[in-house]
Amino acid sequence: MDLRQLEAFRAVIENRSATRAAVALGVTQPAVSAQIARLEEQLGFALFERARGRLEPTSEAQLLYAEVTQALSGLDRVRQAAVEIRQGQTGCLSVASHPSAAISLVPGVVAELVRERPGVTVRFISRSSQGVRELIPAQAFDVGIAELPVDASAAAVERFRVECVAVLPGDHPLAAAKTMTPRRLEGVPFVAMFRGHMVFHAVARAFDEAGARWNVCAEAEFAATACALVASGAGVAVVDPFTAADFAGRGVLVRPFNPAVPYEFAVFHPPGREPSLLAKQFVALLRRRIGSFLPASGPHS
Repeated sequence: MDLRQLEAFRAVIENRSATRAAVALGVTQPAVSAQIARLEEQLGFALFERARGRLEPTSEAQLLYAEVTQALSGLDRVRQAAVEIRQGQTGCLSVASHPSAAISLVPGVVAELVRERPGVTVRFISRSSQGVRELIPAQAFDVGIAELPVDASAAAVERFRVECVAVLPGDHPLAAAKTMTPRRLEGVPFVAMFRGHMVFHAVARAFDEAGARWNVCAEAEFAATACALVASGAGVAVVDPFTAADFAGRGVLVRPFNPAVPYEFAVFHPPGREPSLLAKQFVALLRRRIGSFLPASGPHS
């Protein structure tokens, strides 16, 4: 016996008619009758008797129906699971991210993903950028997000470059200014990123080239910490636009900073395996979110 025979048998039992069973299955009535005949031949006993214009199952058919229903129900669940997997409606996604993105960029994307796909589970790993890069050989995640550099030979990498912005307390004397520059911020208490961070060196270079005094009063490892210090009145800062947007309206003002200070990071997959459909959907949502902060040049390959 094969699957089509069992499906025809179930359909005839439930519809009491080969014609109605054919409609339910999307086939012809002779095809259904042929499947039933072959099944009866293989089983060695009759499955239906015609009574008052209807097909009535025999006692043997009733016994068989319970087993067939259970088997086909399991198959139906497999089919439905396959559909959900194909459409990205179910599954588990592991995302490893550096702290700035983990705090300010990724949570909204995760929320959108699970809201649209309630059967999905997201495992969220937060590490330093170096920590995320160290997870690549073990393929310990589906999607990774880290500040550059990321070795393109070790992962499928999509690079992004956005421009940092200045953040300052809401009651700061420079609050009315539309743009922050090294000259305008000369001598102003400044919360810098740690010295090993790309933004630290870019801001230091901007002040040096402008001949302005950079008055660093504090250093922060994470952009969110820098913004929290700014909100507390410790000084001003230059941070990535994702974190700045997260703090806007929370006692922090956001202003463009000139000259441009780039913030570069990458979204990537472990090498040697095709990203899952769920991973691709997550990256599409992430790319759309990042796109609202990108200059016209967009991502870098």
